[in-house]
Amino acid sequence: MEAAIKAILLENSQELFGLNIDDKLIQFQNTRKDVEGDLTLVIFPFVKILKVSPIDAGEKIGAFLSAKLDFISSFNVVSGFLNFVISDQYWLSQLKEMDTNETYGYAVKNSKDTVMVEYSSPNTNKPLHLGHLRNNFLGYSVAEILKANGHKMVKTQIVNDRGIHICKSMLAWEKFSPLNEKGERETPQNTGIKGDKLVGKYYVEFDKQFNIEANEIIAGWENGNFDSFPEAVIEEFNRLANSKTGKDEKVTAGLDAKIKELAKNQTTLLRDAKEMLIKWEGRDPQVYLLWTTMNSWVYEGFEATYEAMGVDFDKMYYESDTFILGKDLVADGLSRGIFFKKEDGSVWIDLTEDGLDEKLVLRADGTAVYMTQDIGTANDRYKDYPDLGGIIYTVGNEQDYHFKVLFLILEKLGFSWAKNCYHLSYGMVELPKGMGRMKSREGTVVDADDLMAGIVNSAKEMTQERGHLEGMSGEDKDTLYNLIGMGGLKYYLLKVDPKKKLVFNPEESIELNGNTGPFIQYTHARIKSLLTKAEKIGDVPSVDLKLEETEIVKHLVQFPSVISDAGKNYSPALIANYTYDLVKLYNSFYQSVSIFKEKDEDLKMMRLILSRNVSKVIYLAMKLLGVDVPEKM
Repeated sequence: MEAAIKAILLENSQELFGLNIDDKLIQFQNTRKDVEGDLTLVIFPFVKILKVSPIDAGEKIGAFLSAKLDFISSFNVVSGFLNFVISDQYWLSQLKEMDTNETYGYAVKNSKDTVMVEYSSPNTNKPLHLGHLRNNFLGYSVAEILKANGHKMVKTQIVNDRGIHICKSMLAWEKFSPLNEKGERETPQNTGIKGDKLVGKYYVEFDKQFNIEANEIIAGWENGNFDSFPEAVIEEFNRLANSKTGKDEKVTAGLDAKIKELAKNQTTLLRDAKEMLIKWEGRDPQVYLLWTTMNSWVYEGFEATYEAMGVDFDKMYYESDTFILGKDLVADGLSRGIFFKKEDGSVWIDLTEDGLDEKLVLRADGTAVYMTQDIGTANDRYKDYPDLGGIIYTVGNEQDYHFKVLFLILEKLGFSWAKNCYHLSYGMVELPKGMGRMKSREGTVVDADDLMAGIVNSAKEMTQERGHLEGMSGEDKDTLYNLIGMGGLKYYLLKVDPKKKLVFNPEESIELNGNTGPFIQYTHARIKSLLTKAEKIGDVPSVDLKLEETEIVKHLVQFPSVISDAGKNYSPALIANYTYDLVKLYNSFYQSVSIFKEKDEDLKMMRLILSRNVSKVIYLAMKLLGVDVPEKM
């Protein structure tokens, strides 16, 4: 519609305006609700050209377009806005066109360049948590939306399977895992504990013992026991301790925290973890065997969680591989003067001229940091996929600075594709009632498996209370409970703009009313039930549309552009809220307009076809969010 109007204005520019106009002057917007019309053309850009008032300019352009385009049934001008009323026949033609297209709104498959979307990217020292749920659902949905826009898609993750945090779990398992009657330490097999949770248990245990040892060191310092500690450490402790004299509670707490950090760096646990990391990078056989064993436990646990989430991946990358590639690139950059080495042997890059800071890329002991492996991973991906049009990193906004630095380093290393890397930064998930942030090392994490199971169980209880489960087998009921619970969870986490922080309320997520997944699912099931009753649905007849029917068709017509906008903005929220608005329109129509009691067969047929396309668009839209919709509910 907009394209047809634009084409007429451009083709007849000389006749209408006396000159060739720039297509940028042609601007459309949605018609105000208090004005009659379906589409509005902004007239102000043409007033100077025509040298008349906005009203006269609108009348002239409106009359011209009405004579040229059959689908304009009437028009009106309000100030500098030309409002078109579109004919019923146009809307019916659009309904007929979408009715013949099972993937209405989706672009031609693989018609655009390849895009890689990274999401999840967990550490192998702990299970997935609530934050990972938003990350996975967001990354998966963005990938599906880009696929619907015609892009070839590669879904990937980088598994953080190396580093000091991994060694902490390994070391704690070696030191603190109890022996059973067979002399075996704890494993998933002999305890029945899910592998990622077992490893996570020892990450928490490390932190517990780490704090105990640090507190013992501080107690010793306070009693004058400084045996075996470096002189510099003793001096720093004395300086911090003496600084507390006469200070208020807030300042004292800050100084205590610095003392605690100083003590932690002197613990045997941290020293042993650092030594284990060096041994791992040197491929020490015993350390490497422990690493592969414990990682295998975690991967098996992750796989079960991903299956429950309903997400998948096309290609896996592992930091244990890519950190080596990163170290090679750092060595090359060092030789070219891109990086510099400090006296302690650590390697850095100076980005102060770019408005940033100095950034560590290699530790003094030669071990890699996150930046090292991210450099290697990015380069490895472009080698694997030479046709890659871009990489989208789905990572929380706490890492905004990290990705600014990463992309800048890649540019300085000479990789032209660095400009095609994008950080899909999203807000953190918070809990209601001031429960605060999640800290996994303290053992207070909201576990993803437990959360999903709890929501599915709540959906089960809600559905059983409502009834309407007659004729369903036990297996079908369980499938429905899972579909409602997971649909509610995903929709709740995706309906909010990714950039905004999110307060997650499990109870609200499965409510049957309001902007929720189950509300949309229920409407889809209602339409499917209605269509099942219809004996036969034919072609779109020529009828006069009621306002409610026109509004629904108009909304359906917007679906392709919503998918396009969601892809450009990497925002599943646009899809979610579009679908909610569609469902509200349909429910209003359903309550005010009869379908099966309608005596006019053409009207009945049109309403059935309209309903069929609403259900189809609900299905296609929710599919982009990773949400299944039921046939019966």
